[in-house]
This record gives sequence, C-alpha cells and structure tokens, in this order.
Amino acid sequence: MNFNPQQINKKNIIGFTEDDLNEYFISIGEKSYRTKQVLTWIHKRNVHIINEMSDISFQLREKLNEDFYIKIPQPQSKFSSKDGTIKFLFNVGHNQVIESVFIPEETRNTLCISSQVGCAMDCSFCATGRQGFSRNLTSDEIIGQLMAVSKEIGLSEAITNVVFMGMGEPLTNMHSVVKATSIMMSDLMYGISRRKITISTSGVVPNIYKLSQLTNASLAISLHSADNKIRDQLVPINKSYNIQLLTDACWAYAEATNARYITFEYVMLNGVNDSIEDAESLARLLKHKPAKVNLIPFNSFKNNPYECSDRPTIELFCKLLQSRGIFTTIRKTRGSDIDAACGQLAGKVNDKIKHPLSKRLQ
Repeated sequence: MNFNPQQINKKNIIGFTEDDLNEYFISIGEKSYRTKQVLTWIHKRNVHIINEMSDISFQLREKLNEDFYIKIPQPQSKFSSKDGTIKFLFNVGHNQVIESVFIPEETRNTLCISSQVGCAMDCSFCATGRQGFSRNLTSDEIIGQLMAVSKEIGLSEAITNVVFMGMGEPLTNMHSVVKATSIMMSDLMYGISRRKITISTSGVVPNIYKLSQLTNASLAISLHSADNKIRDQLVPINKSYNIQLLTDACWAYAEATNARYITFEYVMLNGVNDSIEDAESLARLLKHKPAKVNLIPFNSFKNNPYECSDRPTIELFCKLLQSRGIFTTIRKTRGSDIDAACGQLAGKVNDKIKHPLSKRLQ
C-alpha cells in the first residue's frame, strides 16, 4: 500500500468490479469478454503482471499498462496467537497502520477486515474509536487485505468468510465497501456467498436503507443495549438514530435482501448491560423478528473503564434470551493475547479529522 509517484495517473485494477471493467473496455472499443480474461488472470490465476497475461494482445496489454497497475499490499508485520489467529498490520501511508485478522476454525476460515483508517463513531468500549478517524480506505485497499492475507496463509487455508468488523464504520465508506463486496461475491473473482460476507455497523440508519439497494450481504448491528440511555453512552450515534429507528431499518433491510436474520452484536459489560432486566428488554425488542444475537465477552484494552461480565452471568443472559425464542450464541474470544479480539484493534492513526458525522456519510 506504499504509494508510488509513478502511478499517480493510474489506478490499481484490483479495486475494479466487473461492471467497472466492462465500462472501461467498452469505452476503449474492446469487447466486454476482456473483463473475464483480465479478472481471471488477477484473481484466479494470481498473475499480477499485466505483460504476463498471454491471451491478451500486445497492444491491449500496452493500453492496460498505461491506465492501470497491479499492487498487492505487503504486511508491515504480523502476530500469531496461541489459538491460531493471525493479526496483519498494513501501512497505508503517512505512517498510518490498519489491521486485518485471520481466524481459522474447523469448518471455516474468517478474515476480519478494516474499511477505514481509524473510526469516528467513538464507541466507549472500542479501542479503535480511541484512535480517532483519518480517512476512508479505497476499494483496492480493502480488497488488497483479502488478497494479501490469502497469499500469506496459502491456498490450502482458503478464506471462506469475510467480516467488515475491523477498523472503521463501513457504512460511512459505502462506495468502497460495496465495491469490495461485489468483488468478493463475483464468480470471476472470489465467489464468496453473500451469506458469508458480513457488514457490521454501529447504526448509520440512512445508509442501512441505501445499502439494501446496493448489496445483499449479511448485516450485523453493533447494538449492546436495548435501552436508549445506556446505548447513548456506549454507542454515541444512538443519540442521532435511536433504537426504534435502527431496528426499523434492520427489518426493512431483511425484507429487501431476503435475509434469514440480522445479527445483533452485544458486548457483555459487567454492571452496565448484563442484568436480567437488560436481557428481558433485548428479548422484547427482538421477539418474532428475523434476529440473531451474538454475545461478545468484553476484551479489555489500556485505560478503558469497563470489565467483562463473568461467565455465569453471560451464560444466564444467553439462556434467558434462548428461552424467549431468540437465536443466541456466545462468541468465542480469539486472538486476545495479540490484541486481535473484538474491540481491540487499534492500528496507528495520524492526520486525524474531526468534523460532523453528516459530512462523512456517503
């Protein structure tokens, strides 16, 4: 991801969708089948030098070299957890670093990717929010994380699931996130099922409605309380879009995309949101709705004001929700020894920008 001044007038083709390339080839008088050729070389055959695309004419390769480059980011460093989780750090310029996390399991391999340098949502339980916000990642910087990690782990450990739960608020970087999901779903590229790509949001309500018209990826909501007063403190965007507005948008998304359920993420905080009353409130909110609850044991980070609920409390909370008919699971903590668990990703953010949320919505 280090920028090359010689590429200033070119674009990194790895961030282009099928539609993008179709438009390009038509604009230069070429047939649209060229799209399949080029994307197959890059994403299926892992050929990242345009001149090596042997079934493309010399003249067209020259034109492609004029307009594009192919650059896959190289991890600045990586850290391996005792549980098999691997955290990758990528330098995105100006001495700023984003993080991606590879989580291997018996039946799937999940990659947690970042969509921004930092995050402006300022959720009080999240290390990323403490870093502040610098900028959105481009589609090639997002898909580059998938390509780079795939290369590092090898084809035998193919990535089956992708979650936008790394650094950043995906729905304030809609354009790049939607392009990246399109690339991941494309049969010409990665062919990942839409149910295995999850976009998580803290609750940017207007953009949930917009998202339903642009993709049918799975949606996850960083909820953490069914009480507006508590959620105001945990997730400040709730002051703009309260729980009723948020859940209305969720059910509309589920209907528009024919989703089996919306996942509601709920971090368990001792004495804050983990009481029987909290569980009952959550059950009432989600009763008879296409909802799944994922209870997340809080992962601590430096100078935070919270403690994780104890295991018996988390299990009781889970059983109560299940007894009310709510599909509920407890997330297994992965990578906490390398600060790669949920809420711990911090990276390195310089050039911080502070401006109203409305100016960042895209």
